[in-house]
Amino acid sequence: MDTYGFLRSVMIITLEYRGYVMIRAEDLHKRKPHGFEGLCNQLFFVIIRLGRITMKKNVPLVASFLMAGCWFVSFCTTSLVSAEMYVAGQAGVNFADRINSIAGTGPLAGLPGPLEDWDLQNSITYGGKIGYFPGHSWYGIEGEVFHTTPHRKSFDDDPNTPSFDPASGVHFRVTTVGVNFIARYPGRTLQPYVGVGIGAGIAHIGDTATVRSDTDVAAAWNVLAGLRAFVTPKIAIFGEYKYTGATFKFDQAFGDLGGVSGNYRAQHVLGGLSYHF
Repeated sequence: MDTYGFLRSVMIITLEYRGYVMIRAEDLHKRKPHGFEGLCNQLFFVIIRLGRITMKKNVPLVASFLMAGCWFVSFCTTSLVSAEMYVAGQAGVNFADRINSIAGTGPLAGLPGPLEDWDLQNSITYGGKIGYFPGHSWYGIEGEVFHTTPHRKSFDDDPNTPSFDPASGVHFRVTTVGVNFIARYPGRTLQPYVGVGIGAGIAHIGDTATVRSDTDVAAAWNVLAGLRAFVTPKIAIFGEYKYTGATFKFDQAFGDLGGVSGNYRAQHVLGGLSYHF
């Protein structure tokens, strides 16, 4: 083996050791260069040709060229093997469960029960996401925010009863800001995925004849499952089921008399569009 062949072998072993088998010198000429990758390849071969020209005159210079080539290709590949990121919009329906385990707070704490659950209306949910998958891997992280308005139904929601009063309901809205940890099958067209998340639930109740406006921020959680389908290399549609929960306390709901707390649970069926880059 001549000096050039030896140095070339060292270069290949070095690249393989660093995990860049995909750009082995032996395979570069078989790849169709394009964009930034093509520029890296062409510059790398310029280095190789310069090494061949000067091989007989200056072996140390050839070694320098090849070391520079290894470094440059490694740098290029670090950029090429980049993370997958996406932004997405989503909308759907919130099939809200009842707010249960209702209890008094403040002066109303210890109020004998059981107290009546808050029956919530189904409502629209909408929001957005930003996702990150390192190196197009099977795991990733996702930040999201979504908003919904599952207002509390009237205490007597039967319009045929004398006590029916639609104004006895309570305007209720929830905005959730969270981080999800996602596991997926990284297919080219279809990507089923599951995830769990934590975050903050920001809940607000509006003024009524009996309830004062109040806001609470509480720890929130969710579990989710979905399927993403790519319609182009960068655009995908997805469907998702999400189950969320939090425990809210409205300490000023009844003014000086005290407040109320309860467990909020909701099932969301969502669809959306994502752009990947």
